[in-house]
Amino acid sequence: MLRRHFIRSVLWAAALGVSAAGHAADAPKVLVVGDSLSAEYGLARGTGWVALLTQKLQADKVPAQVVNASISGDTTAGGRARLPALLKTHQPKVVVIELGSNDALRGLSLQATQANLTAMTQAAQQAGAKVLLIGMQMPPNYGAAYGKQFSDLFGQVAKANGAALVPFMLKGVADQADALKLFQADRIHPTAEAHPTILANIYPSLRKMLP
Repeated sequence: MLRRHFIRSVLWAAALGVSAAGHAADAPKVLVVGDSLSAEYGLARGTGWVALLTQKLQADKVPAQVVNASISGDTTAGGRARLPALLKTHQPKVVVIELGSNDALRGLSLQATQANLTAMTQAAQQAGAKVLLIGMQMPPNYGAAYGKQFSDLFGQVAKANGAALVPFMLKGVADQADALKLFQADRIHPTAEAHPTILANIYPSLRKMLP
């Protein structure tokens, strides 16, 4: 669904590089591997939750470098394929995995999604990084059974591999009574106004993983 901006997102991810929240050359790196929800799809640059994370770390005087390797339209299979090179290049201390939504929206096998997330988690851990999995939920029209299976798989991967977990990235956004006002016209991507809430969902868990 999000492939039309894929090339632009690839170029943006390459240009973004490392955003320093601290000036020390040896500051730990936080690698974010995600899809359009982390790649600022439809947003002004610097207004997505990853950019806000850099600002928050600076404000809290936490020395860290944030690397946003998110690409709009990416799947867990794509993230799994990209991860080894990212780990080698950046040598992160923390890896944030925000993938899976596009798998479900495209009707891909949830067993494959779980296997890909497991492989990514284990690869990051074997490289010496801590892992934070970002969970998602599907809209009700996908069916209760499917939705539960999808939302549960993130917790299952986290528990099986000793990774940290944010159960629902869009808590306080997608579950609001007037949620549509916090989404762009496509009703899929949150507006800039929603991203501080997204960061608030993620930051407490992430902060515990940094010195």
